[in-house]
Order: sequence, then C-alpha cells, then structure tokens
Amino acid sequence: MAVKTKTERQERFETTSGIELPPNFNPENAGLPDYEQDLGQPGEFPYTRGIYPNMYRGRLWTMRQYAGYATAEQSNARYRYLLSQGTSGLSVAFDLPTQIGLDSDDPLAVGEVGKVGVAIDSVDDMERLFQDIPLGAVSTSMTINATASTLLCLYLAVARKQNVGFDKLKGTVQNDILKEYIARGTYIYPPAPSLRLVTDLFAFCAREVPNWNTISISGYHIREAGSTAV
Repeated sequence: MAVKTKTERQERFETTSGIELPPNFNPENAGLPDYEQDLGQPGEFPYTRGIYPNMYRGRLWTMRQYAGYATAEQSNARYRYLLSQGTSGLSVAFDLPTQIGLDSDDPLAVGEVGKVGVAIDSVDDMERLFQDIPLGAVSTSMTINATASTLLCLYLAVARKQNVGFDKLKGTVQNDILKEYIARGTYIYPPAPSLRLVTDLFAFCAREVPNWNTISISGYHIREAGSTAV
C-alpha cells in the first residue's frame, strides 16, 4: 500500500475545529501587528495588555477559597473563619437547586439541598449567609449563572440593610449562561431571554454597582465538554 504524503497546504496548515491554523506562528504567517490598533497601552482599549495601566502591581491578588455548603449559618461560619485566617475575599458556592431556581422544599430538589454549595431561597437566607460580614469591606465572588441576577439582587438587599452604598460593593457574578447550554446544563430559560438577563445585569451594574464585575467567562467548562483551546 502506497503511503500518502501531505500536500503542501496540509504541511502549512492544521485544522482545529474546522479552523485552519499554521502549525506555528511566526512573522511569515502572522503579519506584523499595528501597535496602537492591535495592542495598545496597558489599561486602554483593546486591553490586550491588561485592564490596569500598571498591570497587576497596584495591589496584591484577592485570595479566595471557593466555599459554601449546607445552611446559610454553616457557610457563614466558614466565611468568617476564612476571613479571620487572612483571605481577602469570599467565593460563594451555591447548591444545585439554587443554581436552577428551585426552592429547597421543591420535590425536584430532594437529595440536592445544601450539597456542592449553600442553599439560598430568600433574602433572609442571604442575610444569614453574610451576617457580621461587612460587605463594604469584602470582595465577594458568586459562582452563579441562570439565577445570577436574582442572587445579586439578594446580595444588594443585604448591603442596603447594612447601609452600604452599592458603589462601595466589589465582587463578581459568573453570569456566563452560554456555557450552561454548551457544557453544564444548569440553564432555566431559552437562550434569547437568558442572554437578555445577562445583558440587563451588565446595564444595571454599569449604572448602580460600578465596581462589580458582571461576567466571568468560564472557558474551563466548555473545554471539558470537548472544545479545543482555539
């Protein structure tokens, strides 16, 4: 049997997810970038060199431990312990019913309440979750997508009860609904209204909660579902 050889085009390009790419990038196939248009200064559009002018030298990284389980009171105790041990921010894990908008007493939630995260059903739960934690002084990340707008509203309600202005709040909601359709599956609504909720959250925070990060793209899940890095 004759051994087939690669064509010249096959030698010059590799196909990844239907996209033709050269085996390696070099000046011959990448072209010279326009510094101002393609790269720009640090802290300026298109932000290829980071979102801060001095890169990440202005302050230490926010150190968090992803945590949340069982009841709001138990998770609160964990958060206060972590803060006492030197963590500079919180990272909240929610249980599966909370992620898909089910109350803990819903029949579909049986066996999942308080597992892989904390159960949050109401503003009272959220208030207990952050009891004795000053939201104006702590950065909070919440790994939540389909119900991101709801959970952020509850967080803001707790901040209001603490008399903390929304402009003093810092943190992140994952709010990356597309990877729920592609990978994890914890979506609630069809794609179009789900994306509307995502962008409504963008708009609201831009006006009312200016220091809040309104999305955290989770490429990890999409990669685990079978995509390549490209």
